[in-house]
Amino acid sequence: MALKLNTAFISPSHGPLPKSLRPRSHRVLMASALRSTSIEAENLKKPFSPPREVHVQVTHSMPPQKIEVFKSMEGWAEENILVHLKPVEKCWQAQDFLPDPTSEGFHEQVKELRERAKELPDDYFVVLVGDMITEEALPTYQTMLNTLDGVRDETGASLTPWAVWTRAWTAEENRHGDLLNKYLYLSGRVDMRQIEKTIQYLIGSGMDPRTENSPYLGFIYTSFQERATFISHGNTARLAKEHGDMKLAQICGTIAADEKRHETAYTKIVEKLFEIDPDGTVLAFADMMRKKISMPAHLMYDGQDDNLFEHFSAVAQRLGVYTAKDYADILEFLVGRWNIEKLMGLSGDGRKAQDYVCGLAPRIRKLEERAQGRAKPATPVPFSWMFGRKMMV
Repeated sequence: MALKLNTAFISPSHGPLPKSLRPRSHRVLMASALRSTSIEAENLKKPFSPPREVHVQVTHSMPPQKIEVFKSMEGWAEENILVHLKPVEKCWQAQDFLPDPTSEGFHEQVKELRERAKELPDDYFVVLVGDMITEEALPTYQTMLNTLDGVRDETGASLTPWAVWTRAWTAEENRHGDLLNKYLYLSGRVDMRQIEKTIQYLIGSGMDPRTENSPYLGFIYTSFQERATFISHGNTARLAKEHGDMKLAQICGTIAADEKRHETAYTKIVEKLFEIDPDGTVLAFADMMRKKISMPAHLMYDGQDDNLFEHFSAVAQRLGVYTAKDYADILEFLVGRWNIEKLMGLSGDGRKAQDYVCGLAPRIRKLEERAQGRAKPATPVPFSWMFGRKMMV
């Protein structure tokens, strides 16, 4: 999960987009001109349709010869990336943190969980639900990784290190949605049917991170995203602790630790790419940042709210779970992690890309300060996940 940021804000070097190319509200076709209950009525009459995208989708932009870079890295990946996976028998499972349904004290344990959950405010649950929905759309993320040329799982059970990583990473990540989903179900605080609908819509809609089948772009994207989810889950853990729910704090903190370990793996891959192909990698980094990092759940929809992701993100920003500042901080962290300022031997375009990414975080912060000064007053918006109760966004 992470915040969706304004296009002009992320790409300060570009002017405003033409009206025809501006990002639309993320919605499905069936909901394009309808609101609230009329939307739901219309939805019953039409089959599911994926959302429209305003930009032209680019595929297979990486030159074919670059595939050999990733073939040559397979031995390195086996020794340096697969070590960041944990054996299944040593992994935590969702049941480790939840009431034991085989125990005579099960009902009492559920009662205690629900009592703790009563102390958490509604807007906290909006963010926790949004995080859980993002985690539950995991099939989309495995699909995305398997679009990448040179590293995809060609058979569904390939033994290349890239394929082994993708399947095992997916298996580890799968526990996150399982755990948060079961916790929210037991809490009794949220409308699970609306949440389940949102998950179905989101998986059906997919995502378009604009990685163009390029593992250069793909691994830069995942490096950024894993750090974003580490920050987000870490902050939900902090807030749960502040509200006295130590068990939920442990749950969110445990998930954050997984995300941190996965971040380490993806950033190591990109670090190796900078070692092998600094020019190609810095160009990819700049390209990814110019297009901005679109968040995994940016096509979130619940059948009612055409701007659900924007509203969810606004609550996350207000609570300090994931903010515009975090976006700039992540960029700055990656620039330092990969020693971008110290890259040598770059082409002319490579040096321009280097200058761009090194100077981007400070510019983002300045633009965010200006945006805050022009920010409109918060307004109440209903969330179907919370039985239609309104939150300030």
